[in-house]
Formats: sequence, structure tokens, C-alpha cells
Amino acid sequence: MKNNDQYCVILAGGAGKKFWPVSRASMPKQFIPIYGTKTSYLRHTYDKFARIVPERNIIVVTTVEYASIVRSILPELPLDNLLTEPYIRDTAPALTYATYKILSRNPEATMVVTPADHRIYDDNLFCSTIAGALDYVSDKDMLYTFGTRPTNPDTSFGYLQADGNIVPGTPVKIKTFTEKPSYDIAKIFFESGEFYWNTGIFVWRAETIRKELEKLLPLLTSQFEGWQEKLGTSGEQDFINKAYGGCEKVSIAYGVMEKTSNAWMFPAEFRWRDIGEWESYYNSFDNKDKYGNAINATNVLSENNRNCLFTTMDQGKLIAVEGLEDYMVIDAKDILLICPRDSRTYKDFISKATLPEFDKYK
Repeated sequence: MKNNDQYCVILAGGAGKKFWPVSRASMPKQFIPIYGTKTSYLRHTYDKFARIVPERNIIVVTTVEYASIVRSILPELPLDNLLTEPYIRDTAPALTYATYKILSRNPEATMVVTPADHRIYDDNLFCSTIAGALDYVSDKDMLYTFGTRPTNPDTSFGYLQADGNIVPGTPVKIKTFTEKPSYDIAKIFFESGEFYWNTGIFVWRAETIRKELEKLLPLLTSQFEGWQEKLGTSGEQDFINKAYGGCEKVSIAYGVMEKTSNAWMFPAEFRWRDIGEWESYYNSFDNKDKYGNAINATNVLSENNRNCLFTTMDQGKLIAVEGLEDYMVIDAKDILLICPRDSRTYKDFISKATLPEFDKYK
């Protein structure tokens, strides 16, 4: 039986700029179908957590411009469970809003916080792990995240160093938390065997994270002064719009987890992959061909290609490519991107797409 004191917060307000050209300003990646299916990342994430907590306790945070998209993907989501930010201020303001919202309903709440855009490979193991963690933290005053063993020195993740021996299923205190290190540092972390990737999935008591937010980010939380009287009323959105006007742009990782002395990690046994950029998307494929090519397309003619990514949003299209190595070919219907897989090259190249003559492709 599901516990009425347990809540889930899905963070779905990101712009997804590192996933262009499939992810656009008008339709970021958390709302688009994944891996050739008709299921969006958001739907995929919601359905998993609906197995763990009561559906009436699932809250989605997004920006006002994406509210209608969320409602079309999750028509069953109660209106009061869709929290709309006036603009993107990263994850700490979104978490602050959601925490106060939950506390206004249930001061005894425990909560799991998750991004909308990740891939889980074993649904049953994932759900049982999260459910067990929510039960575990119900009487604890610590902050918990889930860590997974890194498979490469990826610089797009946070790295967790455990303070002690790892015992499966048992949380361990975090010795150091380093968010998105340089490649050289990530390589040292990876090769040491002492570090875990931060999944960005957190569990804690709502009251515990409230205290930590107010301690570590007082300027941010002061913008929400008076939340007890405003949240859950007809004046809630006006209150939030005003609060966000003074909110600093800061993530949970930088603003809380790197600073707190109260961070613990659950070593996760489930396989997980954040899909924050094309390189992590490429690495998420288990079924690469024998030449290391990751292919999300029904019709493909591939010859003499090595370690490439081919993907299309039109599964009726033939993707025909020869002679590429470490490249990605991304077909987004009105845009065809052909670019080296290297993240820095990609970032530098697509920055040119912000020029005025390409406005309609943003």
C-alpha cells in the first residue's frame, strides 16, 4: 500500500539546449518521444513514480510557457500539482517552491526529487529502491542522493566520494561532492574507483530540506517569505511571480549538496543514465552495432562508419551514411545536424545557430 506521507517532485522546466536540434525552445527534450517510441521522458518518469507514491502526491514543476504541454502529456495531473515558474531559475528555486508547497499540505511529508529526463534500465529494481529509501528517511534528518558507478570520465555529472566502506543497500556519508568537474579532474575521479556519479535523484524529509535551504540559501528562501499564507490560495501564482523576481539562479547541487555537511548517498544498484546532452544519449545505447554506432532509426544504410550516432524524428526516412568516425547525424525534420560527437566542438558549432538569421530554428 502506498504511503500518503510520501511525495514526488518532478523537475521539468529545463530548456534542453544541449540537445538541439531535436530539443527546441518551444519543445524541450523532456517533452519529446524517446528512443523511437511515442513516450516522452516526462511521461516515462511520471509512470515510474506513480508506482511508488500516490498519484495525487506527484508534483511537476515547469515554466509557465510549458504548462500546456505538461497538461497534454499528463492530463490526469491535478491542476494544483502543476507548479509554474515565471521563468527558469535552475533547480534550487524550483525545489524551494515545491518544498513549501508540500509542507503547506503535509508537515510530515517525505519526498523524492527527480529530473524528468533520465533513463532507467530496470523499472522494478528502481521502484523498489526508491520506495525503500523513502521509508528509510521518514525519521532521519539527513539529505540523501543516489549514486551510481561511473562508466567513463563524463564531465556533465556531479561526482560523489564516499566517506567509508560501501555496503549494498546502506547509505554512506558523502566525503566530497564535486559538481561537473573538468575532464582532467573527472578522469582522476574515475580512475581512482572511489567516486560515484550523482543521479540528481534525492530523498529527504520536507522539513529537513526546508531547514537546509534556509540555512544555505537565505537570500533565495527569503523571497518566499509568507508562503504559509499564500500557497494553496487564489493568490499563489502572483506570489510566486513576485518571489521569482528576486531569485538567484542556482542549482540544488551547487547551492545545497556541495555546501552541506549533512549529505549522504545511497549506492544504487539500478542502471541509470542522465540524458543531458548528445554524448550521454550515445552512451545510453546498449544495442550499438559491432562498429560502435548507436542508431535510433528504422531504416539505415551504414557502411564504414565507426562510433557514430544516427537518430531521426521521422522513422519513415532512410538514413544513409558512409565513411564517418566519431560523428553524429541528427535529423530533426527541419534541421539536419552533422557534427563531431565531441561535446566542445558541438557546443561551439551550435552557438552559431543563435544568430538572428536562424531564429526560427531555435
